[in-house]
Amino acid sequence: MHRLEAWRPPLPGVAEMLHARFDDHAYPMHAHDTWAVLLVDDGAVRYDLDRHERGAYGELVTVLPPHVPHNGTSARPGGFRKRVLYLDHDQLPAHLIGATVDTTAITDRDLHHAISRVHRLARTPEDLPAAEGLLALALARLRTHLGEPAEPRPDGRVAAHALRDLLEEHIVEGLPLSAAAATLHFDAAHLVRSFHREFGMTPHQYLISRRVDTARRLIHTGRPLRAVATDSGFHDQPHLNRHFKRILGISPGRYATTEAPSSPAPASPAT
Repeated sequence: MHRLEAWRPPLPGVAEMLHARFDDHAYPMHAHDTWAVLLVDDGAVRYDLDRHERGAYGELVTVLPPHVPHNGTSARPGGFRKRVLYLDHDQLPAHLIGATVDTTAITDRDLHHAISRVHRLARTPEDLPAAEGLLALALARLRTHLGEPAEPRPDGRVAAHALRDLLEEHIVEGLPLSAAAATLHFDAAHLVRSFHREFGMTPHQYLISRRVDTARRLIHTGRPLRAVATDSGFHDQPHLNRHFKRILGISPGRYATTEAPSSPAPASPAT
């Protein structure tokens, strides 16, 4: 029995995401024009790459480079279950293809966890900004594993404050991390790391907190909560409710009823 789900999320740099369960399917030799980052959640996969037999299983992060043929079949009875990120070819430098052929399997629990979270977050439209930031950090970690020399780091504090100022200009409509990186001329992963180091939160968390702050002001105007949600940048009212209660400990509906009573009018002077 085969189960397969494949889609292209609106996530910059990701050409396709694939979740599949195969009982007995065997991939013949084939190649992609993308980088494939593979997690095997159940079972094990045996594959050939560059005339060598390899394996993917457990907490390994497997990276298959573009234009290098490979195959794949279950290494054990019962099949396997996998998740794959197919990354646009420019998401990792072409000169890392050789290093990837030599080291397709990476042992890094934090990297595995980050990629797994990208898969989960990318399913929900309101979580896509968080997925983009996490993917940038994961790709930077991948590049390090594959031997990419670290570039001199620009001033992190400057990067963090420049990003905060830019986010303040886009609280409601939001700003993709890739667009912020292009505008500020900083690497996306460096922006995320610097922002977290400076402010103790990710850029996406900062944006959400400022949207909650905006929603508070709009609630005081008496606007319907559905309008408050969209006008403060949230995907819908449930999205507003979730984050509003997480930050303030109270739902928007209850918050709207907490207005202090009007002060009584002063008593008239005695005559």
